[in-house]
Amino acid sequence: MSVQIAIELCDREGARTVLQALDAYKERLRASIERTRRRLVEFENRYGKDTAQFLQEMAAEDLAGGDLEYVEWAGEAQLLKGLETELRELEDARCHLPCIRAGFCRDPEHGDCLG
Repeated sequence: MSVQIAIELCDREGARTVLQALDAYKERLRASIERTRRRLVEFENRYGKDTAQFLQEMAAEDLAGGDLEYVEWAGEAQLLKGLETELRELEDARCHLPCIRAGFCRDPEHGDCLG
């Protein structure tokens, strides 16, 4: 099922600002995903198991850091899942504003476009 939203802005510059904010947020999500993946690799290297194995097979008693380490590793795995879902949703979103992005429009008849 597709969901549509409408955002009404005062001018074309407002549309550019919204698109830039979305792009910036996606970049922050990508950076967070990379940080979280690095943290998961640290756990995986420390215990010689990948995160999927850890979640299926291990308990807090199996980790040198006990409950805290278990919660941190499981939390990082859950965080990664949420970040990736959020980024995928934003990347799958389609903006139906032709000529809004710089360099997007190549049509000379669209002299008043934002690009």
